[in-house]
Amino acid sequence: MKVLQVEKITKSFGDFTAVDNITFSIDEGVIFGFIGPNGAGKTTTIRMIMNIIIPDSGKVAILGDENARTASDMIGYLPEERGMYRKMKVKDLLLFLGELKSKPKSFIKKEIDYWLERMELSEWKNKKIEELSKGMQQKIQFAGTVLHKPKLLILDEPFGGLDPINQLLIKDLLLELKEKGTTIIFSTHVMETAEKLCEELILINKGKQVLYGSLSKIKQDFGRKHVLIEYDGKDDFLKDLKDIEKYDNYGNMVEISLGPQGNAQNVLKAAMQNAVIKKFEIKEPSLNEIFVESVGSSEQGGEI
Repeated sequence: MKVLQVEKITKSFGDFTAVDNITFSIDEGVIFGFIGPNGAGKTTTIRMIMNIIIPDSGKVAILGDENARTASDMIGYLPEERGMYRKMKVKDLLLFLGELKSKPKSFIKKEIDYWLERMELSEWKNKKIEELSKGMQQKIQFAGTVLHKPKLLILDEPFGGLDPINQLLIKDLLLELKEKGTTIIFSTHVMETAEKLCEELILINKGKQVLYGSLSKIKQDFGRKHVLIEYDGKDDFLKDLKDIEKYDNYGNMVEISLGPQGNAQNVLKAAMQNAVIKKFEIKEPSLNEIFVESVGSSEQGGEI
């Protein structure tokens, strides 16, 4: 089942096009990464999904429903800009957030107790928000985002400001929600986190779609172009070999990017003629490397 379908959405502000003809869809129970450099159009796209702003063209459907009013109750949204009513008690704030999603008070009260226990904040239930640390406040806001059991969860930089222990807690909770069928989108600048959690992703730059699909397929496509060699001997094989586009040599180890027509076997043959090969690996690139290469290519007008 397609939980989210985004079809050819575009949004301009005056002469500036913030989002340009973006299309993607997400199946139920998938953790989906939404990545791109600052100013790429990520927040504008998320706000169109949330119906905070309206696309100039294209459409958004949540579980097949294009009615923004009814669809909003199926979404949990944690924005990057945190904000809560500081004078409210924790339990009152969570009750208020739950009732905004058209859930009965009895249901919400039960969920409040459950999530406060999971967040290890039960003893803070009757405290005012302003009495909590920033990390505690962030966990409370996460609880308020999920307590109505949304079908689609949208998180903008969910790990920012959390210590490593609470980052691990939120990560485990996300995986639990996924196993229960929740579809999760999260936007992040931390590629290592996205790489560990995301099954699928979209990369946008300057409002345009650069990459989209399963992470494994994207890495497979890029992985054929990267070779790691550990060696003893001369590095003459690195010079003037047409298969090599660029390389980083560390003395006894070299990371090689092959050209569009580059053949890893040609590199291996040339290396064996000059050095003793201790390790030869066709290297799967990290998501960070894919990000840098893809954004750089799009900046230069190249095709991905």
